[in-house]
Amino acid sequence: MAPEPDLFVPWQLLIHAIFRFAASTVDESPSGSISVQPCPVTSNKGFAMADLDMGDKAPDFDLPRDGGGSLRLSGFLGRPVVLYFYPQDDTTSCTSEAIGFSALKPEFEKAGAAVIGLSPDSAKKHDKFKAKHGLSVDLAADEEKKAIEAYGLWVEKQMYGRRYMGVERATFLIGADGRIARIWRKVRVKGHAEAVLEAVRALPRR
Repeated sequence: MAPEPDLFVPWQLLIHAIFRFAASTVDESPSGSISVQPCPVTSNKGFAMADLDMGDKAPDFDLPRDGGGSLRLSGFLGRPVVLYFYPQDDTTSCTSEAIGFSALKPEFEKAGAAVIGLSPDSAKKHDKFKAKHGLSVDLAADEEKKAIEAYGLWVEKQMYGRRYMGVERATFLIGADGRIARIWRKVRVKGHAEAVLEAVRALPRR
């Protein structure tokens, strides 16, 4: 039976609300996995920043690093750079990823590439992380998340029905010209360092 005329608008609003709720809560990711949604990123002028793509110029940064001093991306111009973003020092997946890149660092160097890990952890935490696990890759500390936001990686995550903001695990291969050659988003750690090394080796030689 159709709703009474004076109840028609409330019925419409109720149906609209139900569909909006359903659309916002559907999670098609495997059970126990984390789904991510990019968070809108704006520049200091308030304009939305477009997602980075291959061929774009990699946003520069100058950040504190492990061991003291700083890391400036533009300082590596003229050689490829593997820039990998990760959520947090000394967690299981982040540690496995860092160990993987450290183990292959000599091969990356043979291919002419630098490897930089970047997270919101402090430089002091990076020092402890490297010492604990014998890591050899350079680690940049982005506590204010400026570089993370510039690369579009400060995102909304969902795990077990809980929504929160965090860093998306991603890797950018930046060519010697300072432009993005490859992007890996929502990285699965197993075999990732090896895949990135193959991509570095496939870059055109200058």
